[in-house]
Amino acid sequence: MTRRTEWQAGAAGAGPGPEFAAESADGPSGSGPGTGFGEGAGRRSRSRSRSSGSPAPSRAGKGEPLDPVEQARNICLRLLTGTPRTRKQLADALRKREVPDEAAEEVLSRFEDVGLINDAAFAGAWVESRHHGRGLARRALVQELRTKGVDSALIDEAVGQLDSEQEEETARELVARKLRSTRGLDRDKRLRRLAGMLARKGYGEGMALRVVRQAIEQEGEDTEGLDETY
Repeated sequence: MTRRTEWQAGAAGAGPGPEFAAESADGPSGSGPGTGFGEGAGRRSRSRSRSSGSPAPSRAGKGEPLDPVEQARNICLRLLTGTPRTRKQLADALRKREVPDEAAEEVLSRFEDVGLINDAAFAGAWVESRHHGRGLARRALVQELRTKGVDSALIDEAVGQLDSEQEEETARELVARKLRSTRGLDRDKRLRRLAGMLARKGYGEGMALRVVRQAIEQEGEDTEGLDETY
C-alpha cells in the first residue's frame, strides 16, 4: 500500500516554501553559509552540551536514514528551484539517487497535482523561448522536447503554435544576420554555409534553399545555376 505523506505545497505553480529556502544545497541536514553551523558555532554547541549533560539535538539522529519520501521531495524541490523541469527529468534524477520507485511516484504525482510539475506548460514555454531566442524550427524543437521526456501529444500541441509563415520569417531573420559575414565568398559556398546554418536549426532543405537564394538575389547577385543542394 502506498504511504501518503502530509504536504505543505502552495498554490499551483508556486515555488518551494520558506522552509526549503533556508536549506543548504546539500539538503536539510547539510551545513553552509547562513545556517549557523560554522566552526565557532560547533564549539559553542559542544560547550552547551557539556554544561547541560545532554547531547545536542539532531534532526534525523545519528546514522538514521532519511525517509525516502522526504528525500525525494527535497531532491525535486532543489531541482525545481530557478528552472522548470519535466516529470521524466525529475524521475531520472530520483532514480540516479536510488530513491525507491514507490516514494518517487508518490512525490512526482503530488507535485503534478499542485502544479509544480506541468509538462504542457514546460513544452509551451520551451517552444516560445527556443524559437524566438535561438531561432529553432519545429523539427529541432520536437527533438529537444522528446529528449526531455515530454509526451508526443503535448509536443504536437506546443509546436503547433508555430505556423509555416512564422517559421519562414524567422529563417529570413537568421539569414539576414549572417549574410554580411559571407560576403566575399563565391555563391555556392555562401549558399551552403547559410543553408547549412538553417538546417542545423531544424529548417527543411526546401525552405532553407529558397530563403537563402532570395537573400542573395536581393544583394544583386545572379543566382542562376546556383547549387540546389548543400
